[in-house]
Amino acid sequence: MEWWAAFRERLRDLGYVEGRNVAFEPRYARGNFDRLPGLAEDLVRLKVTAIVTSGRVATQAAMRATSAIPIVTATGDDPVNAGLVASLGRPGGNVTGVTSLGTGLIGKRFEVLAEVIPNLSRLAVLWDMNNPTAPPALRELEAVAQPAKVNVQRMGVKSGEEIADAFAAMTRERAQAVFVISDPMLYSERRRLAELALKHRLPSIHSAPDYVEAGGLFSYGPSYSDLFRRAAVYVDKILKGATPGELPIEQPTHVALVVNLQTAKALGVRIPPPILLRAERVIE
Repeated sequence: MEWWAAFRERLRDLGYVEGRNVAFEPRYARGNFDRLPGLAEDLVRLKVTAIVTSGRVATQAAMRATSAIPIVTATGDDPVNAGLVASLGRPGGNVTGVTSLGTGLIGKRFEVLAEVIPNLSRLAVLWDMNNPTAPPALRELEAVAQPAKVNVQRMGVKSGEEIADAFAAMTRERAQAVFVISDPMLYSERRRLAELALKHRLPSIHSAPDYVEAGGLFSYGPSYSDLFRRAAVYVDKILKGATPGELPIEQPTHVALVVNLQTAKALGVRIPPPILLRAERVIE
């Protein structure tokens, strides 16, 4: 995975060479949240020096498995609201790292979509029903859509096999665009999401550039590779003796709008010049 490669590359820059002075024990749930507790417990049994997590659910699983081993978050929504830490400035406990502000950017993504589709009135939202962090994101999206008089059509799925049926339902419900809630399972299906969105003539907006590189229309959010590079810096500090609870949690300093013009042309969607001017990357 690109994020994991970025993490390892940054650690190499900091002097950690696999097989010489560091060993990695990667564990992937691949979107199956039920596997996370067992994976975390496995790492604790191995007596690893630190655990790096991606997303709130993985962090919670690691916290339940250990209160002694340092946990470094590489992505996730507000850890204070999630009850993971006492504060961003002084987390306390054994958790620190980086937040991706998962839910905090939903309003901005909605604004971008509404600017591109000025007559937007029916918006499908694709979300993983197994992901406990999805409902708050859904509620936030509905809260920003209501004043704009946009009807949010919830299209929940529980596996990759259900995604095609969800897009067919979007067409039946005459959705004008699709908003994809950030999720590990949906991320792994990003190429199929792009193909189905194109097939059903639906502009899509996402949380990370990876979706746009796979053929999605827009993304607005931080680079997850950059977040994992920052997580590597935290691991370095902890290995050098820092206490995780005293390391302030970082928020993204850079958020980018990425546009896929190839997809826009294929969909027949005109991208307003102000959007193109704001875009950090335009895929042509």
